[in-house]
Formats: sequence, structure tokens, C-alpha cells
Amino acid sequence: MTAILLAALSAFFFGAMTVLVRIALAGGVSPVAASFCTILPAALATGAVTLARGDLDVASAWPFVLAGLVAPGIAQILFTFAVRDAGASRSSVTVGTAPLFAVAIALVFLDEPLVAGLVAGAACIVAGGLVLASERARPEHFERIGIVYALGCTLGFATRDSLIRWLGTEASDVEPTLAAFVTMATAMLVTLLFTLARGEAITLDVLRRFLPAGLCYGVSYVFLFEAFYRGRVSVVSPIVATESLWGVTLSWLVLRRSELVGPRLALGAVLVVAGGVLIGTYR
Repeated sequence: MTAILLAALSAFFFGAMTVLVRIALAGGVSPVAASFCTILPAALATGAVTLARGDLDVASAWPFVLAGLVAPGIAQILFTFAVRDAGASRSSVTVGTAPLFAVAIALVFLDEPLVAGLVAGAACIVAGGLVLASERARPEHFERIGIVYALGCTLGFATRDSLIRWLGTEASDVEPTLAAFVTMATAMLVTLLFTLARGEAITLDVLRRFLPAGLCYGVSYVFLFEAFYRGRVSVVSPIVATESLWGVTLSWLVLRRSELVGPRLALGAVLVVAGGVLIGTYR
């Protein structure tokens, strides 16, 4: 039960982060610079929790550098582009399909069991994707490429889930908060290098805009790692995927006019989340 609660809290803060990133991007900030400005405060937040717990053996957590490179490093850049082009709610629903990818990876590489619930869950997720694809009422800013970015990000997040579970329980003996910090710090360096390579400007005003999103992201990651240390990928990942519902709900509450959250989008989110829950329940 603890893993489920932690995963649910991670989902809520991730959904909040998505909406806050969309709000901050409204000022015309480059998604590349936005990725770094979101991850910087997230790294500081996870670092603060690590210091508070006295987990200072950073060198022992080097295996988590790989997880950080994949997600949130590269994945966060793709996600920010997705939020810019497809919007917060539609990006959330797309990323919510991560359990399908995560469980597929876990089946192959972690020898987790395969049962009939996977088929039903996969069917729901595919149905949710079809409902989203058939949606007609879309905001003016919507670009299809945003969904492509979101799918790439989803694969990164799914890979990260299995990496965290494997490293946390099989390949290392590192506390979850320290692992979260090393992962986020690695992602910070990745996004910083990408930002500098693109010649993007990073100002205090931009950092201030993305501070709320970054703090939510950091808190989400602390809960995420704590959850994966306590539960299997097939259980935790579907619960984390409820961020789709939080993303759509918060978008409807805060960005109702710009996001155009309609019945089809809501139905797609429910189907995707239901599929993830089915996968977790029957595995």
C-alpha cells in the first residue's frame, strides 16, 4: 500500500508540473531553456531532501547517471517540446501510455510475470489513444508533432522505470532519495549542455517562471523513487500514469480556454489510466 500511495503522490505532482510548464511557456520561452530551468530547481529540491536525510555517498550512486541521461534528461527536453506543441492535457494523456512500454520492458529484462490482465490493459490504452487521435476540437496552438515528441518522451520514461527498479533492488544499495538526486543532477547537466549548445539565453526571469514547475517535479521524483524501491514496475508504473487524469483535470481547471478540454480528451485519459491500472492489478 505504501508504494501505491507514494506513486499516487508522484502522479499528482507530475500532473501539476505539466500544467505549470505550459503556463510558463506562454511567455515565449524556448523549450530547450525551459527544460533546464525546470530541472534545475528539481535537482535542488531532491538535493535538499538528500542532505536532510544524510545520504551523502554520491559516488556510490553513479549507476543512476544512466537513468538520468534517459529520463528526465533527454525525455524532459522532448516533454517540454510536447507541452509547447500539443498542450499540457494532451501530452499528459500520451505520457500516460508509459505503463504499456514499461511493463513490456520489465517482461523482457526483469522477468516479471505475464498474465491476461496485460491484454485487457493494453486494449484500454490503445482505445484511449484512438479516442485522442479522433478528437476534432483542438486548440489553435496544437501541432501533431507534439504527440510525436510525447511518444518519444514516453519511451524514455518507461525505460527509466525499469532502470530505477533494477538498479534500486538488484544492482546497487543506494538510498532512494540519493538515487533521485543523482538522476536529476545528471539530467540538469544534460539539459544545460543542450541549452548552451543551442545558444539559448537563461535569465533570472526565466528561472523564476519555471521555479514552481521545477519544485513540483523534484517532489514528484522523490516520491517516484521511494515508490519504485517498494513496489514492482508493473504495480507502480500504472499508478504513476494517473498523472494523465491530473494533467487533464488541472488543465481543465486552470487552462480551460487554451487547452479545450472536451469529452473525447477526458474519455481518452480515463481509458489510458484504466488500462494502466488493469495492467498493475492483474500482474
